[in-house]
Amino acid sequence: MNPIIAVALKEFQDGLRNRWFVSITFIFALLSVGLSYYGSVASGHIGPPSLSSTIASLSSLSVFIIPLIALLLCYDSFVGEQESGTLLLLMTYPLSHGQLLFGKFLGQGFIITLATVLGFGSAGVLLAFTLDTAEVASSFGLFILTSTLLGLCFITLAYLTSLLVSEKSKAAGISLILWLFFVLIFDLVLLGVLVGGSELLTQHALVQVMMFNPADLFRLINLSSLNSTDVNGVLAVAINSSYSTSTLLLVMLAWILLPLSVALLIFRKKTL
Repeated sequence: MNPIIAVALKEFQDGLRNRWFVSITFIFALLSVGLSYYGSVASGHIGPPSLSSTIASLSSLSVFIIPLIALLLCYDSFVGEQESGTLLLLMTYPLSHGQLLFGKFLGQGFIITLATVLGFGSAGVLLAFTLDTAEVASSFGLFILTSTLLGLCFITLAYLTSLLVSEKSKAAGISLILWLFFVLIFDLVLLGVLVGGSELLTQHALVQVMMFNPADLFRLINLSSLNSTDVNGVLAVAINSSYSTSTLLLVMLAWILLPLSVALLIFRKKTL
């Protein structure tokens, strides 16, 4: 069996054994189904669920949950095995650093991907009974794709953290700081700049700055096709950007490939 596939299967089985897959799928399904049928009540609308408000609500909440889950799933992927001694043992096998890294990424990424498809897809299937099927498939398809990419982005950031520290406690602390920075602090700083002197950032420049944050890219892609009344905060300014969806998706893909490549370089030079 290919070494990468063997490592990926081992990581996926560990995720099943630790209930990660079941837990993530349940959280996503509960979140998506709940917001699909009760999100309209919060906006004062009683009746069939609105696809626009559902995607807006899911994007606003998922940007908090998905990165946190990805970081919790992977922050100890390397430092945990290094502390237990299994990482050194693994490297005595006919297994390269790249094969181990990509195998872990494939296995843990599959957990996030499958849980996202099943969890969020359940709401899409239910909405298809009351709304236009083609519109639901298009909007939820893009949402599921970007949710998966967002999870993979933070998996690679978790790998970087896990390879740069020597203790699990430090990896957990740095992961929490990363989550706070990308999900909360980054947008607060941008909002402060806009409020304090909006002339400093044009709409085009604002979108370019937001590309340095995968969480903002996730929301920008999903909300750009929605009614602007469903969007607030920094994104309300950047929502009508000149960048196409495919361009923004390529930037999200770069957020996966670049940290993964850096992680591989660090892993090869790491002393076990």
